Amino acid sequence: MSAFVDAAPPPLNASRFRAAHGADWARLDALLGRIEKRSVRVLADDDLLALPLLYRSALSSLSVARETSLDRALVAYLEQLCARAYFQIYGVSDSAWRDLGRFFTHGWPAAVASLWRETLVMAVLTLAGTLAAYALVRADPSWFFGIIPEGLAGGRDPGASAAMLRNTLYTTQQDGLGVFASFLFGHNAQIAIFAFALGFAFVVPTALLVLYNGLTLGAMIAVFADKGLGPNFGAWLAIHGTTELFAIMIAGAAGMRIGTAIAFPGAQERMVALVAAGRTAAVAVAGVVLMLAVAAILEGVGRQVVTGDGARLGIGAAMLAAWLVYYYGIGRRHAHWSPD
Repeated sequence: MSAFVDAAPPPLNASRFRAAHGADWARLDALLGRIEKRSVRVLADDDLLALPLLYRSALSSLSVARETSLDRALVAYLEQLCARAYFQIYGVSDSAWRDLGRFFTHGWPAAVASLWRETLVMAVLTLAGTLAAYALVRADPSWFFGIIPEGLAGGRDPGASAAMLRNTLYTTQQDGLGVFASFLFGHNAQIAIFAFALGFAFVVPTALLVLYNGLTLGAMIAVFADKGLGPNFGAWLAIHGTTELFAIMIAGAAGMRIGTAIAFPGAQERMVALVAAGRTAAVAVAGVVLMLAVAAILEGVGRQVVTGDGARLGIGAAMLAAWLVYYYGIGRRHAHWSPD
């Protein structure tokens, strides 16, 4: 009896040890393979939470394997597995150039594509504001000053002559159109920033800002249209406006995504829904900043170099088509890269 009690425990069997823990090792190996092939962003939330737990489990298995002198092949496999996991969890991330490339080819377009419903809502609000202001100002020009402050209009108001308005569309001098164009770009940039930032207030301020942006656009169109320059103004606006207005709609869509996540989290906890919405919105708004920079370049070229209405319309239409293909062509194909 005493001999039975004092007997040493049987040595650990490598096959049994592998059978007991092999599933965790295999899952860790598979997750690391996906990260190494693409990015940690491809992992679902459950996999992200499981990754450090699987790593610690693999470390424990490696420690046991070394202490009990299991076969060298198993020890070598666990050492390699733990080293790979350590690098992905604690090591240096991918190069900045590779991360930047992923942002442009996957992250940015996929994030905007996932906001298509919200973007459509912002487009409807912009169009509604434009049509409403156009109708109001054409019916009663005094409405113009209720929408756009006189000081910011820079003389481009219902009292301006057709010759003066035409000159602002085609002059290459810095005064005149330059002031007006700078106002439009600064105005639109502010609208985009606030439309996103105020999304936390249950979307209402975001919707009102985007609607107001449409009102300013409609008021300006009405002024030029009243002097027979509506198409000319549309051509001048198109060269940079298709990019600029689209950027505002996306910023508003990002704000709407955050606001609706707060107000209507659904089956998720409110904080979980907010974090998921914030990831998508942040990537989309980072792209909005770049769109506004592109719009600024297009505006400068359009004001100084391109003076033909046809060329301006062509550039504006080409830019709009390019954005649509980029977001809803490339972006939809990489939907699994979205931070949602």
